[in-house]
Amino acid sequence: MKNIAVWGFSWVPAFAHGLVRDLRVRWALEEAGLAYESRWIDPAQRHSQAYRRKHPFGLVPAVEADGATLVESGAIVYAVAEQSPALLPAERRIETLTWMFSALNTVEPPLWNLFVIDRLHGDEPWAALRRPGAVEEAQARLAALADTLDGREYLLDRFGAADILMVTALRFVRHTGLVAEFPSLDAYVKRCEARPAFQAALRNQLAGYMRHAPAAA
Repeated sequence: MKNIAVWGFSWVPAFAHGLVRDLRVRWALEEAGLAYESRWIDPAQRHSQAYRRKHPFGLVPAVEADGATLVESGAIVYAVAEQSPALLPAERRIETLTWMFSALNTVEPPLWNLFVIDRLHGDEPWAALRRPGAVEEAQARLAALADTLDGREYLLDRFGAADILMVTALRFVRHTGLVAEFPSLDAYVKRCEARPAFQAALRNQLAGYMRHAPAAA
């Protein structure tokens, strides 16, 4: 992949810092040692014709590379991992893909659901009724994942693309104490977040927000 540009939102509220899904793409690129530039779309302009030509749903991330545009963070991380044996080793390809899909399809949905309830609808009456069930669903997924990670440093025998997707999914409930309830899971997240590539990706994302922050934000 060459001439890579990662599109993210130019600004989001503080509670979403480090959670928008372009972070996982930046992280993958940093781990793979692939240079990229950051481009920013004002959330108010994301449904403009020009941006919808890049991303049909007006979301982020969108990635421009080699004259093509890629969307969907999981697919982009996979495309990046294809360029990096460290992220997608040939001998563990199927297991890596299995955990990548698990992160996106099994673990992330209940965690994202809880995030939406708490952060986007927390003051609405229905949220208080729905939240206990949402917490139970999240805990069930976290408990199963914690069992898998018990005695392991990463999902497989070494850090890979699946860990990028899993950790960025787990961060959706960082406003709760749910991950901390499971020591193996808590240690796993902290271990991955300590990686220099994660720290670089996070700095890149946050720097964009700081440059574009509204005066009243």
